[in-house]
Formats: sequence, C-alpha cells, structure tokens
Amino acid sequence: MAKRDYYEVLGVSKNASDDEIKKAYRKLAIKYHPDKNPGDKEAEAKFKEINEAHDVLSDKQKRARYDQFGHAGVGGAGGNPFAGGNPFGQGGNFNFNGQTFNFDFGGGSFDDILGSIFGFGGGARRPRRGVDYQTSVALTFEEAIFGTTKSVSVEGDNLKVKIPAGIDDGMSIRLRGKGGPAPEGATERGDLYVRVRVKPHKHLTREGAIILSEEKISMVDAALGCEIEVETVDGPITMKVPAGTQSGTPFKLSGHGVPFRSDGDRGPHIVTVIVETPKNLSRKQKELLEEFKKSKKRGFWG
Repeated sequence: MAKRDYYEVLGVSKNASDDEIKKAYRKLAIKYHPDKNPGDKEAEAKFKEINEAHDVLSDKQKRARYDQFGHAGVGGAGGNPFAGGNPFGQGGNFNFNGQTFNFDFGGGSFDDILGSIFGFGGGARRPRRGVDYQTSVALTFEEAIFGTTKSVSVEGDNLKVKIPAGIDDGMSIRLRGKGGPAPEGATERGDLYVRVRVKPHKHLTREGAIILSEEKISMVDAALGCEIEVETVDGPITMKVPAGTQSGTPFKLSGHGVPFRSDGDRGPHIVTVIVETPKNLSRKQKELLEEFKKSKKRGFWG
C-alpha cells in the first residue's frame, strides 16, 4: 500500500513552520500513543506513521529531499525497503545460491540464539540439536552495496559465505547446519550466524537504499552554474549544477544507490550541494562584490 503524504499525516500545510510541525506531532502522538490505546492495532499503526512523518519533516535536510523527490528521497515507498523490515521475504529468511540467510534487524532472533545456547528463553520447545555459533565479518562500504564472498573460520575449518548485495550494518546471515555438531541421540547440527559490520566510507553515507553525499562549490559557480565531478560507488560521475543553485539543494542521481530488489533495481544517490562563502577576499574581489551589490539595488540584476 502506498505511503500517505507526510504533511497529510500530521495535518499541516507544505509551508508549515518547524513549530507548527512540532505542535501537530505532539497532539497526534498523545492521541494515538499505545499507552492510551492498549491493544488497538489501528492506533498503533497511526502512531508509527506519525513518528515516521515527524522524523522526516523535523529534519531540514530530509524535509528538503522529501519536498523535491517525495518518499523516494527519504527511503520511503519504493526507496527504502529496509525501513519496513526484511526486504527479501517473510520470516526473515532469504535463499541465495543454495544458502539460507537470516536478516536480523534487532528483533528477537538473537534471544532465540541465546536460548538455544544457554537453555532459556520463550517459545516452543525445539528438538535437540547442536548449539548455534556466532561470528562476524567486516565489509567495506562497496562490498555491502554490491555483495561479495568472505571466508570465516569455524572450529579451524574456513567457510565461504556469500554476502548478498544491499546488506546493511548489523544484519546477520544464518547458515543452517553450519554450527555446533549434533549431540548424542540427535542428528541436527546447530546454525551459524554471521553478523555483518560495514566500515564507514570517507565521503558517502547510507540511508536504507539511498546513498548520500555532499559536494562543495564556490559562490561564483553557484551563481553562474557549473559541472562538478561526484564520487559514487560506481565511480566518478559528472553532474550539472544549474545557475542560481542555493546552498543545501539536493540533486538525485537515479540508479546509483543500494540494490533493494532481486531484479537489480537500485535506490538513488542524493547529492546535497553546499555553497561556500569566501573568507579572505582580495581588494579587487571586494570591489567586484560591492559593484554587484550596488547594481542589485539599482535593479540591474535579476
């Protein structure tokens, strides 16, 4: 189901001030808070929707991207499958080249792991089986975007682990039957959980299926327009900056973000342009700016 417009969710206009957004959020959050509506699934869904809208509209950069690109600019519908949970199917499992992966988003799955190891935790009693092992693997930013194969050591035997494209920091890959050996009287080995740690990039950050970066340009280039070279995970790309660009303006490079579907579809790379104000001006530069200031007052500019 398509996401509702965030302004509509909070009941404010698109030119609402920060204070108006804050007041609208507080009013709705109190009305639909789970503590005031115990067991009401509809109220719970509305509360989640309200918080999602506030998270975007209360952040200046996210709001600017949302105003320009809609939900796709902030990882919403069609743009950030990771925001809503497991993008690869129900139950947290994903089959990739014969291996089963489990994506852990901080829910209860590791409670189950601890329960199987130490004998506590809720849920139905499981058949006797080997204990589950846990390990971790470090990925570069690009390896997480495009996928790779890594080796992990389990009891001294090196095991190849295929990492799917689009995996994010903190997710876990579950390899069935690669854990501890089956105890006496049982035949099932435990599972191996490989926790993914993604190293930060020097210039790029990630928000679900969206890649974000900033590019600085001079005041003159912003006024006259220019072309700049943007670093992306696909290599450098030339991007046109139109004349009159204001500082903080976002630009979308479609298809240069994170893969989020099995058919290879990718989110966007959003570049925010920051206009730098010169600190040390020569006498000639100051004279030119003064002349520009005077001409603007006389109506000869714009």
